[in-house]
Amino acid sequence: MSEYHRPIMVEEVLSGLDIKPGGVYFDGTAGGGGHSYAILSADPTVRLIATDKDGDAIREASARLAPFEGRFRLFRTDFKNFAQVFEEAGVDKIDGYLLDLGISSHQIDTDTRGFAYKADDAPLDMRMDDRGVLTAETVVNEYSEEALLRILREYGEETFAASIVRNLVRERQKGRIKTCGALREIIERSVPAHYRYNACARKTFQAIRIEVNGELDGLKECVEGLTRRLKPDGRACILTFHSLEDRIVKNVFRAMSEGCTCPKSFPVCVCGKKQEIELINRKPITASEEEQKSNTRSASAKLRIARKVE
Repeated sequence: MSEYHRPIMVEEVLSGLDIKPGGVYFDGTAGGGGHSYAILSADPTVRLIATDKDGDAIREASARLAPFEGRFRLFRTDFKNFAQVFEEAGVDKIDGYLLDLGISSHQIDTDTRGFAYKADDAPLDMRMDDRGVLTAETVVNEYSEEALLRILREYGEETFAASIVRNLVRERQKGRIKTCGALREIIERSVPAHYRYNACARKTFQAIRIEVNGELDGLKECVEGLTRRLKPDGRACILTFHSLEDRIVKNVFRAMSEGCTCPKSFPVCVCGKKQEIELINRKPITASEEEQKSNTRSASAKLRIARKVE
């Protein structure tokens, strides 16, 4: 079977999940089934629920996990819909969950998906779920200048957002921008020569992709909700790939790891806040030097792990 997507930090994830015999685990971003396969392989009594909104990923994961028939269920939906998925699967509490928030190798490498800024003739699509209506072409050609500026600044943290958006709006007045190559050329012309390196379009493409797929929408609430579905001593493992999502995960974990927030001068607690999780690693775990050499896409990955305490 061809490699659909190379899972990152597999051993670190398995260690973080602390797989328990008979445990029920949730892989919210199945991809090609790499992490799911490792979880099911860890113990013959483990059961798995997995989701992915990409149809290609569901097909690949189904084939890869076939040897574990009867021990897993796959759902084509966003992991943020975990409550409905758990209900359908007849599960209330879980022993651990994994969210791999990165884009898959398959999505990047398939030109027709429109994720790669180097793919000149690729259509501006960027949908992780091809059933969705919103595409990158719609964002680029139909969003207001103000909306585009906000997206590039917030989701791409793009220093030259104003220049890029100004030129983009000027160009789309001449005709609809339809390909990744056309968008990349506009970005490259908008960036000062000194900063016009090979990947200078990356931040803009990231920003548009996040908007198309609503990647940050409801992420905070989802992480809180999933973590509260853990059994005592259950584990949460989250892989992030850019600062925006990592900041959300870090802040949620930090808030849930804190107990009473009343001033120390108060004789008794009146806030009622209790510690919900323990941080297994206060600083994120990164891929080994060896893994980064063999899989360059692992270089930006950060793994945060937490344990449910009640």
